[in-house]
Amino acid sequence: MSTAGDTGRSVVVVGASAAGLAVAEGLRAAGFAGRVALIGAEDHLPYDRPPLSKQLLSGAWSPERLALRQSAEVDALGLDLRLGVAATGVDVAGRRVALADGSSYAYDDLVVATGTRARRLPGTEGLANVHVLRTLEDALALRETVAARRSLVVVGGGFVGAEAAAVARTAGCEVTLVTDTPQPMSDALGEELGAMLRAVHEEHGVRIETGVLVDRVLAAEGRASAVVLADGRRIGADAVLVGIGAIPRTEWLADSGLPLGDGVVCDPCLRAAPGVWAAGDIAAWPDPATGALHRVEHRTNAGEQGLAVARNILAGPGNARPFTSVPYVWSDQYELKIQIYGSTRGADDITVVEGDTASRRLVAVYGREGRLRAAVGVNMIRALRGYRPRVADGGPLERSAA
Repeated sequence: MSTAGDTGRSVVVVGASAAGLAVAEGLRAAGFAGRVALIGAEDHLPYDRPPLSKQLLSGAWSPERLALRQSAEVDALGLDLRLGVAATGVDVAGRRVALADGSSYAYDDLVVATGTRARRLPGTEGLANVHVLRTLEDALALRETVAARRSLVVVGGGFVGAEAAAVARTAGCEVTLVTDTPQPMSDALGEELGAMLRAVHEEHGVRIETGVLVDRVLAAEGRASAVVLADGRRIGADAVLVGIGAIPRTEWLADSGLPLGDGVVCDPCLRAAPGVWAAGDIAAWPDPATGALHRVEHRTNAGEQGLAVARNILAGPGNARPFTSVPYVWSDQYELKIQIYGSTRGADDITVVEGDTASRRLVAVYGREGRLRAAVGVNMIRALRGYRPRVADGGPLERSAA
């Protein structure tokens, strides 16, 4: 039964993120007239994170351009907006959220959208020139290093590491990228496309060290001076960027009794408990194809899940619908536009079906156990679109063009 017109109901959204904002907008768009509280630990209105390692880091965008909505648009939603204050706990039985300032909120429905925090190398906390890249402040601090053309060691060859390395090298920094994978982004793209990406970075002057772990960071007087690899080699640097993944922000839920693992564990409808939902990077829900719990740390997924949670809150417990989508993520590196539909990780069959790595224009399909799970395009935007419905269908893997 819809609760859209119930002015007595209260929805509390913890996380002023893309997912959290989507929940609030979805509720209001459907006519929900009750209280909607949006609580965020950061001081900023919800902003877009993908440009942090691209346009903002390069200086092409100002911080204001990252805002997902302008102040007037947020005001129009009629939210109880609390920024700059973190949630510290939740009483699920009593349906109340506690905040760091000592206040609390009662709720009928709670949405957990607190996302993730950047994983750090042990022993680097407090070092002024060791960066992570998750928040606006993180990006602005690293941008100063990039603008000064200082030498940079990037630890991690995933999306954040590869994108930041490209921006820094384009700006004139001396850049070394270190990753324990066989090639940059090979855990997501496979070794053939990873090797292509490595060649592009090296052509632009990035030093690449693959298949090796970082043992420690050397520091003196509160600043890092070098990175020591597991094989004993040292790489000097003016600054270090750590891009080795993210950890779901579930610490504040430790005593809640909610099911926690690699995120907040949800059912197919994104419900973690009666009256408690999760959306965005923190939500772990069953993969419709395999049944295995998984999380998706992509911007588009966050927005789609936020809207899905809003619909399910209004539909009522008996009418909630399972969340399904085709994950989409993109990466801009030098002249390459890399786009991914679906889930590439764990693929046991990767085939280039259009173009080739030599021209750096291609479409590749990714299969697992004979079923199509993902498609990747490099500089072939229009051609890749034809594969999206096939990925959504998840049918038998076919290696012919769409």
